[in-house]
Amino acid sequence: MSKVVLPTKGPLLSGKGWTAFFVALIVVCALAPVLNMWVPVDSPLHMSDYAVALVGKIMCYAICALAMDLIWGYTGILSLGHGLFFALGGYMMGMYLMRQIGRDGNYKSDLPDFMVFLDWKTLPWHWTFSDSFIATLVLIVAVPGLIAFVFGFFAFRSRIKGVYFSIITQAMTFAAMLLFFRNETGFGGNNGFTDFKRILGIPIATQEMRMTLFALTGATLLGFFLFAKWLIGSKFGRVLQAIRDAETRVMFSGYNPLPYKLTIWVISAVMCGVAGALYVPQVGIINPGEMSAANSIEIAIWAAVGGRATLIGPIIGAFIVNGAKSWLTVAYPEYWLYFLGALFIAVTLFLPNGIVGLVRKWLSREKKKTTPPEPAQDARRAVAAEQGVEPDALASLPVDAKGARA
Repeated sequence: MSKVVLPTKGPLLSGKGWTAFFVALIVVCALAPVLNMWVPVDSPLHMSDYAVALVGKIMCYAICALAMDLIWGYTGILSLGHGLFFALGGYMMGMYLMRQIGRDGNYKSDLPDFMVFLDWKTLPWHWTFSDSFIATLVLIVAVPGLIAFVFGFFAFRSRIKGVYFSIITQAMTFAAMLLFFRNETGFGGNNGFTDFKRILGIPIATQEMRMTLFALTGATLLGFFLFAKWLIGSKFGRVLQAIRDAETRVMFSGYNPLPYKLTIWVISAVMCGVAGALYVPQVGIINPGEMSAANSIEIAIWAAVGGRATLIGPIIGAFIVNGAKSWLTVAYPEYWLYFLGALFIAVTLFLPNGIVGLVRKWLSREKKKTTPPEPAQDARRAVAAEQGVEPDALASLPVDAKGARA
């Protein structure tokens, strides 16, 4: 019986990878604040407040795309409802920000303005811990994670997969959106939460706070990327990829797919919740529209455009698609949705591996063109074939130009 050799675990990132990582970290945490706060406005190097808000928002979207890659690209689970978890994290942060308004609202009341308008006298029970920043941080992780756990447990235990699972996730998100639209739920109804004043007692509209949130979002994105890279390179990640490729074989090999699928499902939901919490103070509003079916589908499009099962691809896809969206919705607003649909179809038909897959294919071709042939290896293969042995068995023996062993 031949001995099975398991793949050795390589470094988390290559030398060039670590260089690119630290360059990105410096750009986000140091260079961008300098360009925005200290470079004169009339300078071509100045980073405008609009650019800061746009890039900060896209980085939040990139976290969602990375979460989608973990469940779709590496596990084969296509979710069309991850906008729910993004919105839940945003609502948890929004509740805290609404409490931070205090008596600075239009009605000068301790209650949020929309509650005063609806003639509410006290806070609902689910607002109990909304005035605590620490409790809010816990809820940002716990609420999306708990809902994802309950939904995923019953769905995966019932072995729902494929298009049926995707439809159910979208139905769940749509049902939640309808629930949050109702005024009696205590989430602001159609208008949601807005008009935020401060966070941790610091005015939220200041340039310093905007850049702090920007840098925090960038660092979180990079941190999640490292975490995803480590996770996929571990034994857990290899099992996830085996489940994606042949779940039945994984079961016959003695592994129960349920805990693996459930764990990565909850992790991806928590990542989206954190992204939503970072998104709300930068954009200044959260409403049930974030749970729309279109928003959840866009997350899948970002992953597909950039390249599934690549980690870096979905991040690139989020920047490309949302950058194009910000331009097209101003220049050609009536054609934006047609462009988005055409992009998804084109990627599916002509770029199944996304932009990163196309680049890798091109680099592989260029490498083959520049790599000279190795006659010694070809000779070793010929000798091995003639003698009926594996080529590796002759690897340690020198071979002359004619392929004879010394």
